[in-house]
Amino acid sequence: MLLAHSLMAGPRILLCGDVLGRLNQLFKRVQSVNKSAGPFDALLCVGQFFPDSPELLEEFMDYIEGSSQISLPTYFIGDYGIGAPKVLSAASKNLAHLGFKMDGLKICENLYWLKGSGNFTLHGLSVAYLSGRESSGAQQFGTYSQDDVGALRALADESGIVDLFLTNEWSSGITNRAAVSDVPAGISDSSGSDSTVSELVAEIKPRYHIAGTKGAFYAREPYSNIDALHVTRFFGLAPVGNKNKQKFLHAISPTPASTMSRAEISTKPSNTTLSPYMFAEQAANPKEATKRTSDSDSQYWRYDVSQKRKRHGDGDGDKLCFKYISSGSCPRGEKCHFKHDMDSREQCLRGVCLDFIIKGNCERGSECNYKHSLQSEGEGYSHRRPGAENTNAGRSRECWFCLSSANVESHLIISIGESYYCALAKGPLVEDHVLLMPIEHSPNTLSLPPECEDELGRYRNSLSMYYKNRGEEAVFFEWVSKCGTHANIQAVPVPSPRTAALQDIFNMAAKKLGFEFVALQSNNSAGRPLLRTQFDKNFSLFYVELPGGTILSHLVEENEKFPAQFGREVLAGLLKMPDRADWRNCKLDKEEETKMAEDFKSRFKGFDPTQ
Repeated sequence: MLLAHSLMAGPRILLCGDVLGRLNQLFKRVQSVNKSAGPFDALLCVGQFFPDSPELLEEFMDYIEGSSQISLPTYFIGDYGIGAPKVLSAASKNLAHLGFKMDGLKICENLYWLKGSGNFTLHGLSVAYLSGRESSGAQQFGTYSQDDVGALRALADESGIVDLFLTNEWSSGITNRAAVSDVPAGISDSSGSDSTVSELVAEIKPRYHIAGTKGAFYAREPYSNIDALHVTRFFGLAPVGNKNKQKFLHAISPTPASTMSRAEISTKPSNTTLSPYMFAEQAANPKEATKRTSDSDSQYWRYDVSQKRKRHGDGDGDKLCFKYISSGSCPRGEKCHFKHDMDSREQCLRGVCLDFIIKGNCERGSECNYKHSLQSEGEGYSHRRPGAENTNAGRSRECWFCLSSANVESHLIISIGESYYCALAKGPLVEDHVLLMPIEHSPNTLSLPPECEDELGRYRNSLSMYYKNRGEEAVFFEWVSKCGTHANIQAVPVPSPRTAALQDIFNMAAKKLGFEFVALQSNNSAGRPLLRTQFDKNFSLFYVELPGGTILSHLVEENEKFPAQFGREVLAGLLKMPDRADWRNCKLDKEEETKMAEDFKSRFKGFDPTQ
């Protein structure tokens, strides 16, 4: 039976592996399946989409030029192969493609190219993708950039669950902890696998991950995710027309996560395994191996800490609940047989190595990126999401926005105060688009001490006066993610004549996403104190402060999908520059950024509250 699930409530989606230009064979099979088991709503293609030999180019171009028809809406990410530069260059130059298009550039009728990386909604499903292969070069097509990766990492900080994640290559380590009998013969990580994809999957935690390039079909057992209720299912798909007759077309009918209850989301099949990405850094060290519990909650790992140092009266024989330390909660509650140690949890949040917390030492030594000493309150913060652990093996734990970080883009800094600093936005929406950020690592600005709020108020007033002097008004907005990224308030100048439409356009954008803003009517000095009293750190929040003092806020529900770039997208629409909604379209080189920052500092000098 072709359909993977019996649930018919969700949209019906066909998944395909490397097409390799064999469109005749693909769509003949699609028509047959659609007739016998359809109708289907869309076809999603992963792996190389364009031909791998010149002989297939004519057949391929028949579809692109319209002499052959595509009957089902088809989306592809494998933007490489023979003919790709010509076809994709033409699509990129099409004036109809200017703007913010995450849901694909139209190549021909019913064929859409998912360029770079992005996230869009397809028949209610949240679909994320990474197009192309990893490359250190500067090719225009067929490879993804670090900016594309960064955009997906920002997606991991958004609320809501990603239903489908499309990549060309398999994630490294996907067969870890899988039933050996289920893994196709000859499959290894040596080719057709990507460690960057592994990091992204571990962070985004999609319900389905679909990939190609390995030349084989593989439906992995579902695996659990740390710090998430739902499981992930992986499908590796074979190429169209492969000689071994491996399955290249697969169907699913998932119910969108946004419409599911907590109980439905958290349901785990009996064959659920541990995450293949858990403790990737420790996998090479057998002394760090942990044991799988024998009960049905097989996603939990427990350290045997019989040698744990005595601290705060702990006994030698204590065992700690890893789930509680890593995420702050344990579904077993009082029925858990392992200790829920609050002190250990606090140390984890301050960036202390889990091995050091639990066992008193870490055998990775200098290769470990976490702290190897207990931290007192206020001494340090974790620069990672609670519960993310060591899944990001190749990714720096340094926060790009912390002034103490080696990765901070210091050439963009405009002004530094006691608690806050001001910097030009990278890939600015407009000239003088700036960020206000706490110097210390903090996930939001609403829970910082009152003295920090006072300095923030001085910066906000200074920017407002600076913009007003140029015939503009300041719009401030903040996306507060409960996942805990470094806080930043974005300040965007809007020409004074256009400010009258601000509240209406934000309300219209909210309506499109299915929610309504709560409006706090106040003057500029009273708005934030009122917002601070209503803030709940257990929820994500978006708010925007309009000229005149009105604050529009929205508390984001647990399974609600909310775009992290919402504020920027709305203002890009208001300013009639939709092509600049995505910051990647606005990138400047370092020399240009440096000059822009110096020019801003010169103009802002008379308004800078630190001068």
